[in-house]
Amino acid sequence: VCLCFRDVPSVDILVWSELPTGAGLGSSAAYAVCLAAALLMVCGAISYPLKEGESSARWTEEELTLINSWAFQGERVIHGNPSGVDNAVGTWGGALRYQSGKITPLKRVPMLRILLTNTKVPRSTKVLVAGVKEKILKFPAIMNPVLDSIDAISQECQSVLEAMPGNPSPEYYPVLEEFFDINQHHLNVIGVGHPSLDRLCRVTASHGLHSKLTGAGGGGCGITLLRPDTSLLAVEAAKRDLCACGFECWETNIGAPGVTLHSSSSLNAEVLHALSES
Repeated sequence: VCLCFRDVPSVDILVWSELPTGAGLGSSAAYAVCLAAALLMVCGAISYPLKEGESSARWTEEELTLINSWAFQGERVIHGNPSGVDNAVGTWGGALRYQSGKITPLKRVPMLRILLTNTKVPRSTKVLVAGVKEKILKFPAIMNPVLDSIDAISQECQSVLEAMPGNPSPEYYPVLEEFFDINQHHLNVIGVGHPSLDRLCRVTASHGLHSKLTGAGGGGCGITLLRPDTSLLAVEAAKRDLCACGFECWETNIGAPGVTLHSSSSLNAEVLHALSES
């Protein structure tokens, strides 16, 4: 429970985002986390961590836990029965392991370059989940080993990601690429693939890149791993071919920090302009 330490004035909240909404990328959770942090700070339940001369600062673990708990309530308002993964990763950043309802932050993970591609094919998470459940009930002897293999991929991937910061060897990237490929095939087997995602994988493979779906599947978005030595020409060619398919494509990073307080002077001109126009 948040107990306000002082009267809270009425406030106007301006929101600007580069995250596309309704694409399965956690935009609602990002909004809920930022809103929770801002309101908790205004009412004095968490500190103002930014010191003079700093461009950004983060809160303590205890304060982040409070932010996350309120962000989860916001996600419940929006989604009804969310897993809590999106708001947790928005709060703590980096990477998290989610298994049987338990969320565990990974200790250290590298920042990875990716292409994020929106196929613009709408999908229903509820329908996709129901379809997977039906397949498991219909063919348990076939489907359960596939799910066990997906779990093993996650565990192996976690080991690789946690080893990379201490030993940034290029040899890790071919392993991650194989995990992407195997995982994508398994996701097709359990029924959450889509022809648009198959096309995405073919297009990026033609440029020597490896992709998999992200989110619920059945359309939506896919991610493509970019090695540190992936040439700019290959990336631009892949983006051009993906856009020619009618997809929308961004180059970005995963493994970034979670919710952060920024000074207004550290924001780039595009953000400041967007906020002033709101």
